[in-house]
Amino acid sequence: MKGNEAIAEAAIIAGCRHYFGYPITPQTEIAAYMAKRMPKIGGTFLQAESEIAAINMVYGVASAGKRVMTSSSSPGISLKSEGISYLAGADLPSLVVNCQRGGPGLGGIQPSQSDYFQATRGGGHGDYHMIVLAPASVQEMAQLTIRGFELADEYRMTSMILADGTIGQMMEPVSFDFEIQEAPEKPWATTGTKMQREHNIVNSLYLSPEVLEQKNIERYEKYAAICEKEALAEEYMLDDAEIVIAAFGIAARVAKNAVNAARAEGIKAGLIRPITLWPFPEKTFKKALGTAKQFISVELSMGQMIEDVKLATECRVPVSLCYRVGGMIPSPEQVFAAIKEAAGKAGE
Repeated sequence: MKGNEAIAEAAIIAGCRHYFGYPITPQTEIAAYMAKRMPKIGGTFLQAESEIAAINMVYGVASAGKRVMTSSSSPGISLKSEGISYLAGADLPSLVVNCQRGGPGLGGIQPSQSDYFQATRGGGHGDYHMIVLAPASVQEMAQLTIRGFELADEYRMTSMILADGTIGQMMEPVSFDFEIQEAPEKPWATTGTKMQREHNIVNSLYLSPEVLEQKNIERYEKYAAICEKEALAEEYMLDDAEIVIAAFGIAARVAKNAVNAARAEGIKAGLIRPITLWPFPEKTFKKALGTAKQFISVELSMGQMIEDVKLATECRVPVSLCYRVGGMIPSPEQVFAAIKEAAGKAGE
């Protein structure tokens, strides 16, 4: 399947029966797949009049306690950002998929990772975070979609799949043999009272400064627990690595080939692939400091994740950037050259 199709099928398996979206390259296959499948299983597919309308439909279904999702690509996610902020303010669970393309503005339709800041720093206004999951294969597109719904429900917040055009469009074998966690009870949902309980109110407006302050403090206590418990990363040849590559998504697949080439020439290279971009896997990076002499952040951006790499490593060793932008992808040879350059400097 295509990566985009794997996301859609996994969402259905996870119990999502409500999808609201708007076509935009390179994620349109998600909407097309949902348009075919949802009516056959008693679900709701609606192509909204705009991205802004779609995210507010998500807000409505989420407030009723149902698993719901939307998907878009970079400019469309920008339009959804206000609604995502409202979801955060109302502590509502949902899944948002961003299959990134180049920017700023309309940019181009080729793959990119330049929405890293937008995703990991919240994207909309106010103090909030989303759980951000970064798949590196079609199989992970499916697996992390399932996990995204589970985490959203567990913590009452938005999960985002931050993919890119390459992973969305490429075809690979995929298995849907998953163990699915049933959606938990949601006593806060606006499902109607039958006059048997007090009304539930879903709201993100708090006119009392003291109340709003306390809401934000409580939310950040929850975020701290998520950082401690849910950070994920793949470690590759890291035990004795002196040159450590940091990369996610399609860039990590390229970087792994470069690490193999470096090892073949006797260079002790390794890879950390963050699977959660928020929470960022800081502990994995700190552990690598035991052997690392330099980190290289490989990105499809002008350098965004590199800031988190520097923060995680406390700038105790040099951190450099290897990148391509505009829809271009670094080649294994380019990353290998960066490793060899770093190894030469580290040996000086």
